[in-house]
This record gives sequence, C-alpha cells and structure tokens, in this order.
Amino acid sequence: MSLKVWIDGKLHDKEDARISVYDHGLLYGDGVFEGLRVYHGRVFELHAHMRRLFDSANAIRLSIPYTAEQLRTAIEETVRVNSFTDCYIRLVVTRGVGYLGLNPNKCAKPSVIIITDTIEMYPQEMYEKGMSTITASVIRNHPNALSPRIKSLNYLNNILAKIEAADAGVPEAIMLNGEGNVSECTADNIFLVRDGIVTTPATHDGILEGITRRVIIRLCHNLSIPISERSVQRHDLYIADECFVTGTGAEVVPVTKIDGRPIGNAQPGPITRKLSEAFHRLVREG
Repeated sequence: MSLKVWIDGKLHDKEDARISVYDHGLLYGDGVFEGLRVYHGRVFELHAHMRRLFDSANAIRLSIPYTAEQLRTAIEETVRVNSFTDCYIRLVVTRGVGYLGLNPNKCAKPSVIIITDTIEMYPQEMYEKGMSTITASVIRNHPNALSPRIKSLNYLNNILAKIEAADAGVPEAIMLNGEGNVSECTADNIFLVRDGIVTTPATHDGILEGITRRVIIRLCHNLSIPISERSVQRHDLYIADECFVTGTGAEVVPVTKIDGRPIGNAQPGPITRKLSEAFHRLVREG
C-alpha cells in the first residue's frame, strides 16, 4: 500500500504528492518545518513542536493558514491512514506559489505538507558504542543574519558542514559560532559531561532550541543531575568526560571521538547512558 501525504487538506499517494516548481519553498527555501516523532500511537511533545512551528513562522512573517488544533487533527489523520504506531513526521509550511522574484507578497497562499514515514538517523551500533564527529570549518549562521532559532527550509549552512563530516568519514559535524564557541551539530544539539555536570550551549550561542534538548534538560532536573546552559569552547569538547547529541530523529547518541581525539575513555559514559535510558522510558511510558 502506498503511503499517503497530506497537502493543503487533501491526502495524496506518495508517488503523486506534488508541489509547484514556482513554490517559494523550493525556489528560495522560504518556509519553516518541524520533525516530530510518534511513539506507540502518541505524538511526542506535540505542543512544544507546534509552538516552535508558529514561532518560526511568525519570525519570518509567514501566516500559517491552519490553527494548531487543525494541524493536530491533520497529523493524527495522516498517521492513522498510514497505519503507523511508531513513525517520524515532517510538517512543512512553505510561502506558497509565487513568481520568479524574492517578493513574498507575490505568493497567494502558504502551503502545508504532512509526511509520515520511518526514519533511521544512525546505525544501532552507534547508539551502543558511540560515534565520531569533527568540528566543521563552516560556522553557524550569525543570529542577526538568519537566526538559528528559526527552523527554516534553508538548511544550506548545515548541509555544507554535513559535507565536511562526510568527507572526513564521520556521520556528524560540530559547528562553531562566529565567536568560535560551540553552537550545535548539523542536525543535533550537543551536550558535554565534565566532573558530573552536564553542559550544553546556551540559546545565545546560535542554536536551534531543540525539543529533545529541552526534554533532556528536564530529565537532568528530575534525576538531580547538575545541568548548565552556557558558552562552550572547543577546548571543553576535548577535555570532556562524556559527550552526546540529541534530536527528534537521532534521539540520544553518545559521542566518543571528536577530531580524532577520544572523549573520556572512548566509551559511552554513565550519565549519557542514564539519560538515554530515562528518555526511552519516557517515550515508552508517556
């Protein structure tokens, strides 16, 4: 059976799901999106994802032609028609069909797309043994150029850093900001552990405020694990006892080597494992 894709209120077979070549989401990356997870038939952190979607849209002056409740219903309908109990959701809002010019006012109406499918960010072995990363030479977009807090369709900044990772034979790259401090990875937020304290870059360091990042911070508080949001330098990466990355697609992945340097004993550490186990309990139990 072909998967169904929801586009502007109608379900289409995956093979027939189309947008116009004049859509400004395609022509200029003009739009926003969210990646969500369904666990055991329940959309995880749906309210938080919806809030970020509408915040991102407001930041680029894009009016979403549906309410959050209408989108919730559409998501549930698309998951149900595709018979998923566990899946990944891509919710996309584009500026819509316009002309061959930048002016967004030429676009008559935004377009909304909901895709449900399976996803595997990294092989299972990396969750058990950890993964290697590099620090990219491509810096994160400056917040006054294009705010990383906007989850926009324009991902070229991240893609260029991802190409560096692929060239180096690793699955992920750590991006620094214009001041040389650690920002985030190409698709994930990053956490360090040093002397029992978990640290993650702050919002002002040029990060996307990840939903899974927020859940991990909450779990740290619940488990009485000290957590700090502050600026992190490359030096802090190299001397960390543990490191891990988080994301809706990735969930929680240990990092055991950065720029060829082992992190700690080059094995997933106890706090990383504790938080990963707590996260998976949360998504299982609701």
